[in-house]
Amino acid sequence: MQILLPPSETKRDGGWGPALDLDTLSHPELSTARREVLDAVRALSPDEAAAARALKLGAKAAAVEIARNRELESSQTMPAIERYTGVLFDALAVQEWQRDARRRASRHLMVHSALFGLVAADDLIPAYRLSHDSRLPGVRLRSHWAQLNAAVLRSLDGPLIDLRSAGYASLGPLPDRDDAVTVRVVAVGDDGVARALNHFNKKGKGEFVRALLSAGPLPSSIDAVCRVSTELGWPLRQCAARELELVVPGVLPPR
Repeated sequence: MQILLPPSETKRDGGWGPALDLDTLSHPELSTARREVLDAVRALSPDEAAAARALKLGAKAAAVEIARNRELESSQTMPAIERYTGVLFDALAVQEWQRDARRRASRHLMVHSALFGLVAADDLIPAYRLSHDSRLPGVRLRSHWAQLNAAVLRSLDGPLIDLRSAGYASLGPLPDRDDAVTVRVVAVGDDGVARALNHFNKKGKGEFVRALLSAGPLPSSIDAVCRVSTELGWPLRQCAARELELVVPGVLPPR
């Protein structure tokens, strides 16, 4: 099983790993595409005004984020699952996990980066700024990545649980098979109606993944994932073909 996470706009600074080495990242078939995006980011970075527009950065964030992009291939790295911050990754709280849960993350978690494509939890990456809708010179991210990442996903065995946002899912569509499913995050009100969440969507995803990986070995089928998740207090059920509905406990939905 693989659980697909979106990245976060915010990243942790620094690192303890060596400088970026594309040859060490998972899915080496993406190496050429990764190099092309890196080259485009580097070409953009000297012009701070153009970079700020392309990356949709305000004046306050521009200096910091563009400086990060200028140092992509010289700055220190850390595992992808520890690089990202923000609501989802703060709820994931990977630094607090027991050793067995962390090992499961190494095997079963992937993050979808606009810069590197699909990366494994332990792939060593630098801090960077690039979003699924960023505009790079000479590279249209959706057309650049979609088929390549989709091919990676088709090559993976077992269930695929997709927690990505729509923007990142467009950079690598799921394969058309029954064990590749998207997850809709909802809360159930007093009226029994399930409604989609906004802010708590990300928090719920992080807490759900943390609970699932902390509980023990991951199930090997979609039905088993739904059963185990529900037993853990995170009701998960089929709501449409190739779509699951995750009910976040203890949260009232918006009206």
